[in-house]
Amino acid sequence: MYAIFKHGGKQYKVSQGDYLNLDHFSSEKGASVELSEVLAVCDEELKIGTPFVNGAKITLKVIAEGKDRKVVIFKKRRRKDSKRKRGFRREYTRVKVESIKA
Repeated sequence: MYAIFKHGGKQYKVSQGDYLNLDHFSSEKGASVELSEVLAVCDEELKIGTPFVNGAKITLKVIAEGKDRKVVIFKKRRRKDSKRKRGFRREYTRVKVESIKA
């Protein structure tokens, strides 16, 4: 069984027991979060929502919060003596998929 859901403008495909890093949202460690924006659920047959599947929910458990690896953006214009170096670290919330209800 797997599900596809939308969170923070991105789509994720998950199964029960999966761990994933979502965009940071404020929640306490160990808290349960329910998502109802489920786009598709496959449990022997595929159910596709328009845009969301009615009655489908995904329960997530918050494991930790943190910062990802640094991403460096370096732009250079050749022969112009022009360059720019920027970087950032994305904040994330690590969650575990507890259950998928269709």
